[in-house]
Amino acid sequence: MNSRHYGTGAEQLTWGTRLLRVGCAFTYRAEVPTPAVFLVRPLWSADVRVSQEHLDVKPDVSMRHYLDLYGNRNTRVVLPPGLSTVHYNAWVDVPDRTEDVDESVPETLPDGLPDDVLMYTLPSRYCVSDVLGDEAWSRFGAHPPGYGRVREICRHVHESLNFGYGTSTALSTAADVNAAGFGVCRDFTHLAISFCRALNIPARYVFGYLPDLDVAPGDAEMDFAAWMEVWLGDRWWTFDPRNNQPRKGRVVIGRGRDAADVAMVTTYGGPQLESMVVQAEEDLAPTWR
Repeated sequence: MNSRHYGTGAEQLTWGTRLLRVGCAFTYRAEVPTPAVFLVRPLWSADVRVSQEHLDVKPDVSMRHYLDLYGNRNTRVVLPPGLSTVHYNAWVDVPDRTEDVDESVPETLPDGLPDDVLMYTLPSRYCVSDVLGDEAWSRFGAHPPGYGRVREICRHVHESLNFGYGTSTALSTAADVNAAGFGVCRDFTHLAISFCRALNIPARYVFGYLPDLDVAPGDAEMDFAAWMEVWLGDRWWTFDPRNNQPRKGRVVIGRGRDAADVAMVTTYGGPQLESMVVQAEEDLAPTWR
């Protein structure tokens, strides 16, 4: 295990890193040439380092990479008629620690927010904070502002929704799943974001790879995960209403207003998805090191 050192003197922080192998594979059947955009490559950060990254399409087609409005790493391809498989894999070094927690961090009033953060206080396609405003204020308005209020929102969402594949659709908004009481991780995240924005707390949608590091493995097959980042004080903080606990090994792929901004795959046509496989696990013996 590697180590990282931050700070100087008595304030120096030291933690190890863990090596993850992450990746995915999508197999589509198309009737005609179909343009598509894939968002599967992780974002780099001060804490997360991507190496040995490989993306390919079978049969071979040309690829074009670009950064979208939010800085996410997208790839454009044209799926040929017949079967196509898009495969991605990489090794990623992540800190051997959970995300930061600080119960003392305050909220920032709208007038004090940075210009580029203000947009995350507004309703969006799935995060209908205007529809859920009355409920947000009645449930959480009296709670002391700050980190603890966001934590309370996550606790409520975690306990009020039941997780289940197929319980929501691509059209389900946060209000829909709030009424139904069922959803998947993106729905948990949309609902928590909606409550935050209704209280003028900026919140944005995040999705990525989340391995089962130092936690009991889940019953379902590995899938992409969704969580949120909330602006408190002078920075973004990670919250996870689906799991409702700090976790190790988060590898961010995309950020946006909601899932509409960061779809894993966008197709301009009607290809049929034959299969999808997601991998996110610790690699204790990489052959290339």
